[in-house]
Amino acid sequence: MSLSNHALFLVLYLCASFLRSGLHVDGSEEPKAYIVHVKAPEKVDFDVADRWSDWYSSLLESAATPLGLASEEGDPRSRLIYSYRNVMTGFSARLTPREVEAMSTMDWFLHAYPSRVYRLQTTHTPEFLGLRPRSHGVWNESNMGEGIIIGLVDTGVTPGHPSYNDHGMPPPPAKWKGRCDLKASACNNKLIGARSFINHDGRKRRSTGTPVDQEGHGTHTSSIAAGAFVKRANVNGFAGGVAAGMAPRAHIAAYNVCDENACMGHDMLAAMDAAVDDGVDVLSFSISADPIPFHSDPIAQGTFNAISKGVFISCSAGNEGPDPGSVNNDAPWVLTVGASTTDRVFLASVKLGNGRKLDGESLYRPRSFEPKMLPLVYPGLVTRKDSSYMCVNGSLDGVDVRGKIVLCHLGFMDSVQMSEVVKKAGGAGMIVMGTRSLMGIKQESTLYTNKY
Repeated sequence: MSLSNHALFLVLYLCASFLRSGLHVDGSEEPKAYIVHVKAPEKVDFDVADRWSDWYSSLLESAATPLGLASEEGDPRSRLIYSYRNVMTGFSARLTPREVEAMSTMDWFLHAYPSRVYRLQTTHTPEFLGLRPRSHGVWNESNMGEGIIIGLVDTGVTPGHPSYNDHGMPPPPAKWKGRCDLKASACNNKLIGARSFINHDGRKRRSTGTPVDQEGHGTHTSSIAAGAFVKRANVNGFAGGVAAGMAPRAHIAAYNVCDENACMGHDMLAAMDAAVDDGVDVLSFSISADPIPFHSDPIAQGTFNAISKGVFISCSAGNEGPDPGSVNNDAPWVLTVGASTTDRVFLASVKLGNGRKLDGESLYRPRSFEPKMLPLVYPGLVTRKDSSYMCVNGSLDGVDVRGKIVLCHLGFMDSVQMSEVVKKAGGAGMIVMGTRSLMGIKQESTLYTNKY
């Protein structure tokens, strides 16, 4: 990156930081994970990760006596969780707020950030971007992303998924230094790397977990980014066709930082640091948390430093909105990608006893239903309780729904949770109705037909 471009990023960074406000400080004295930003050593250029880890360990050790650092093992260095050298000069460690306050007096200390919890968060987009195999445009001009390495910081990958087929793919570029922590047959010229960085509480000496996707989110996002061409793709028999990612000839490197509970900031920073070392060209995040000032956000700072090393950063804008201030990952040096509404539906119709048909959406087709009509019951009219309208837990007590289709209002529970309530009560099926407002577009009386 040129000096002028770097200066521009720095100006944007500083200006945006001063426009943000608010920082939460935890007064608890229980040790927890902190990300500690330190001054870079002068006239020293460590060329291997172990040298950095040794140096950070020595900083912790030097602080042990004045700070009274102790640990379960009696060695203050066991507090160290991760060492960072690419996206930040610093480390993460288990510390108490009082220890952090005392550490701030050390001459090598810059700042300490409590590790935050992050949460996991179309479809004419390819056509809109001109991504067509037989036309002039980005796909043909870039050979569909060939030679590009996309790093996905997410929940890992599903080995053997058809989107990771490497038919016709060249080997990864010579600059690739990453590794695959799956069985040998799982990685190939498409899926070239898979690692796990899960050490949420920092009590382990190293990260745990597996790169195998237990949530499905990472497999979903990586296949959108760079999935191979998959013929006869469909969703429960609907929308059949050929599926492909936005850059189907790019390589995928997966970094698992999330489990079923959360994604932690210090794990994410470690994955980012490793990805830069591995040689990725792009880092993609579909993870976010509520915005905080950039000078207090180590992830935003990490993306800034990754960009200064030539890595492009793409982040999701989050799942909230459309209220003001609901956009996440809003640092001006990253590409923040927002979702939009679609103009396609999975049509399903409900036929009433009077012959009237109501159209809604569903991916379920009840083949087990007999041709005869089933009774329809609306619990809200039976009990007159507000909770009965929404089919929440306990709301169907005293209502005979056995063998019937239950009509439920869309409320604060999602349709899957509501269907479990209906199933437990003996219902044969469920129709969810309601008026929803999404991004300023109002959808009136939309019906969703589900069977558990």
